[in-house]
Amino acid sequence: MPFSPLSRRGFQAAVAAGAAALVLPARAQSAWPNRPIRIVVPYTPGGFTDQMARMLQVGLQNKLGQPIVIDNKPGANGIIGVDAVAKAPPDGTTFGVVIAAYAANTTLYPKLPYDPAKDLRGVALMGISPLLAAVAANAPFKTARELIDYARANPGKISFGSSGNGSASHLTTELLKLQTQTRMVHIPYRGAAPALADLLGGQIQLLFDAPTGLIPAGKDGKIRLIGVAGEQRLPAVPDVPTFIEQGFAGFAGSTWAGMLAPAGTPEAIVQRMAEEVTTIVRSAEMRPRFDTMGTFPAGGTPAAFDAFIATETAKWAKVIRAADVKIDG
Repeated sequence: MPFSPLSRRGFQAAVAAGAAALVLPARAQSAWPNRPIRIVVPYTPGGFTDQMARMLQVGLQNKLGQPIVIDNKPGANGIIGVDAVAKAPPDGTTFGVVIAAYAANTTLYPKLPYDPAKDLRGVALMGISPLLAAVAANAPFKTARELIDYARANPGKISFGSSGNGSASHLTTELLKLQTQTRMVHIPYRGAAPALADLLGGQIQLLFDAPTGLIPAGKDGKIRLIGVAGEQRLPAVPDVPTFIEQGFAGFAGSTWAGMLAPAGTPEAIVQRMAEEVTTIVRSAEMRPRFDTMGTFPAGGTPAAFDAFIATETAKWAKVIRAADVKIDG
C-alpha cells in the first residue's frame, strides 16, 4: 500500500539540520517576554494535549520570567482552540499546543475557519506517542497476527472503537485495515474514556489509543496490549512488540504534541520559544514523565516542525480519502 509513515530517522535528521537556527541575538532575548504568555489547549483538562502543555508550564516560567497561563478551549475536534490561536495578536503572548488531529482536520473539514498554511506557523514538536493496540480480554485473538487472521476469516465481525471520527485512534485503525485489506466495524465515541470502558466490558474488541490511556489497564490484565504502532517498543511496556516486528512492515500511527504560534509572530520570538521548549522536553528531568506516558521527546526548530506537519497532513489525507472517512454534520 502507498501509505508510508514518516520515518523517525528522517524526522531526527530534519531536526538536526535546523539546530543552528535556534541562536538569537541578545537584544531579542532581553526584549521578550515582558507580559504573561497564554498557551491555548484545544481540549479539556487532563488529556494528552493538556498534560503535554502543563509539562512545559513551570519550565517556561522559570526560563522566561513570566507567568504561563494554560487556556483550555475544547470543541470541534480542536478547531475552536486552534482558531483562537490563529486570530490572536502575533505579539508573542499567545501560543497553542496541538496534536495529530490538527493535521487530519485540514482534510476532514474543507471549510476551516482558519488557513493552516497562512494563519499559523510551527514552533516546535514536543513529543511523539505511537499508539497502542489493545483488545478485549475475552477476544479470540491475543496477538496482532491473530487479530488480522481473525478479521480476514470473519469480515465485519470485529468492532473497533475510537475517540471520535477522524481521531488518531480512528485513522490509525483505518490505515491498518487498508494495509491488511480487512473489514472491521467502526464505533466512534465522544472521547477515549468511554471507548476504553466498552473495551473493558467486551462491547468492542479493538481500540488504538495513546499509551497513557491503555497502559494501566493492560498491566492490570483487564485488556491485552498486542502491538505498538511505531518503530520502537515503549519503555513503559517493553514486552509489547511493534506491529512491524510482527510482520506488518511500515505500519505506524501516532499522536503527537507540538506548539504553534499565530502567523506574523516575530521570528526571533518563535526561535527563542522553540529553543526553550526543546531544552525542556529533552531534559533529564522530563524523561521519566515521557516514559510513563509512552511518549518520545522531540524538540527542534520551527522549520522542522512545519515539515513534520506537512508530512503528517499528506499521510492522513491519503488514508481519509481511501477509507472515505466522513465527519457527521
